[in-house]
Amino acid sequence: VVIHKSLFFNSSASSTQMILQCPPCFTVYHYRRRNHSSQARAEASPSTEKHGCFLERPGRRQALSLGAMVALSLSQANPASLAAEVKKGFQFVSDKKDGYSFLYPFGWQEVVVQGQDKVFKDVIEPLESVSVNMIPTNKQDIRELGSPQEVAEALIRRVLAPPSQKPKLLEASEHDADGKAYYTFEFTAQAPNFTRHALGTIVIANGKFYTLTTGANERRWEKMKDRLHTVVDSFKIDKF
Repeated sequence: VVIHKSLFFNSSASSTQMILQCPPCFTVYHYRRRNHSSQARAEASPSTEKHGCFLERPGRRQALSLGAMVALSLSQANPASLAAEVKKGFQFVSDKKDGYSFLYPFGWQEVVVQGQDKVFKDVIEPLESVSVNMIPTNKQDIRELGSPQEVAEALIRRVLAPPSQKPKLLEASEHDADGKAYYTFEFTAQAPNFTRHALGTIVIANGKFYTLTTGANERRWEKMKDRLHTVVDSFKIDKF
């Protein structure tokens, strides 16, 4: 079954051109770091955990004060964000404007990539990243475009893998969350010097075609696959 780009995106030529020029998985990153709080920097620094004075074992008064602050923050947090934030080794991001949320591994940095709505990546392992992209569509449900295998193969071949790489779809499936159908898939893209092993999930909602992709170098797949599956499984549309 041939699935045309117009069927996928049903958007203007400029929007289609933009996403084809900036595939989420294989963009060359020209980025700047986002500002982070001092607390986040302290949590990311092993030396701070050992020697930072504010992380030393607190006395009774300090413990009571800390307990009060934690109780206050828990009472103000909504259940969804709280559940995400307490998952060990991950951080939670929620885009209220565009209506989606997901988890990403702790330590990944937010970077700015033209054509992508949001990108986080490991600054040491450049193939380890997660990106979210959206384009307008008048479709109401991802199932209108075809089966999970058909849609995933067309998306990978035409958007997610550049022409210089050899893509291979490994698996594709469908699941429902809050009454919305999501397609999730796994694929590899072989380049002359490396192979990227990636996961993706797609959904249509809010008049948009959402794509989240994450992956790693094939040589690190066994180490990273559980974390990457957590990223993909956490992607949710927050409003319809």
